[in-house]
Amino acid sequence: MRIVVLVSGTGSNLQAVIDAVKEGTLDIEIAAVGADRPGTYGIERSAAAGIPTFVVDFKAHPDRAAWNDALAEAVAAFEPDLVLSSGFMRIVSADFIDAFGGKYLNTHPALLPSFPGAHGVRDALAYGVKVTGCTVHWADAGVDTGPIIAQEAVAVEDGETEESLHERIKVVERRLLVSTLASLAAEQKAAASPN
Repeated sequence: MRIVVLVSGTGSNLQAVIDAVKEGTLDIEIAAVGADRPGTYGIERSAAAGIPTFVVDFKAHPDRAAWNDALAEAVAAFEPDLVLSSGFMRIVSADFIDAFGGKYLNTHPALLPSFPGAHGVRDALAYGVKVTGCTVHWADAGVDTGPIIAQEAVAVEDGETEESLHERIKVVERRLLVSTLASLAAEQKAAASPN
């Protein structure tokens, strides 16, 4: 299974995927990693690992539609089976998702449909939940909507800060992402084998 990963920041989830591929526990090919702005550490991580990279700078395009088109073209050049949003902080268009057969995977640091958006951890803490977690789902053009594939709960500890809770969620999120990708790759391989 060939994937293209999209990042906006440090790429800690991406690093977990890179490590699992290197260790041989994840049978996928990371065809490329792209970012929505120059200077992201996720791109630096990828380049250091020998993975092709590209940047489709949001600010370099006259509007969101033009950026979406440029991003779709850049991703399509790598012929992915799946596109992974790994801390990618831009909402892509329905046309972008359709261009890849709806195979646009996203992770979110909350138990969706609760606490969607860029501040899922902060919002969960502010609400006073005792349990939150992370979600891996097929993304659509909405904000953290689309069919849920996997979720795992994380208990909120007494005195928890947004930073401490987010770090604990990230550990679970990385593991859940790698196991989900492994399952999807196995399903694709099984579907492709002549039985």
